[in-house]
Amino acid sequence: MRISRRRRPKIEPKKQFVYNEGIKAPVVLVLGSEGEHLGTLNTGEAIRLAREQEMDLVEINPKADPPVAKIMNFGQYQYQQEKADRLKKAHQHVIKTKCVKLSLRIGQHDLEIRKNQALEFLNNGHKVKMEVFLRGREMQQGALAMEMLKKAINEISAIQPIRFEQDPERQGNVVTATFAKN
Repeated sequence: MRISRRRRPKIEPKKQFVYNEGIKAPVVLVLGSEGEHLGTLNTGEAIRLAREQEMDLVEINPKADPPVAKIMNFGQYQYQQEKADRLKKAHQHVIKTKCVKLSLRIGQHDLEIRKNQALEFLNNGHKVKMEVFLRGREMQQGALAMEMLKKAINEISAIQPIRFEQDPERQGNVVTATFAKN
């Protein structure tokens, strides 16, 4: 069974580095292996200079005029770039929005459980989206649903200080509010 295009995960293209014979520019600004300026050279001459040092000529800034290339060990450079990307990815913290669903006919005990869930989500650093669904004849009780949602949020904010990402409002048959830990 084929996964539709809309549901496929987006894959970021890997950053492609151009080196040695892959450099298309006829002239490049060359930096030495220690970072010293070697001046503007023909690409062939710069590659020959890099090979004499048993290294590669890697294009670091192709958009400059002339493009900037550096003499370095390409394999080691590529490994360090991938290592830095992995480290950056490991240290990033993704904040998720957790949803807590209520209804007008919810019992007091169930409401307490939902509030405890919301508090736990807040303590874990997530945003919380609280929703009260209105079905059928409940659609006429929008004010009651808004009141119930505000009451639940007030009880949560008495325990844990919060800040609103989205104030309580009605959107069709749902009354929603989004908040996070202050």
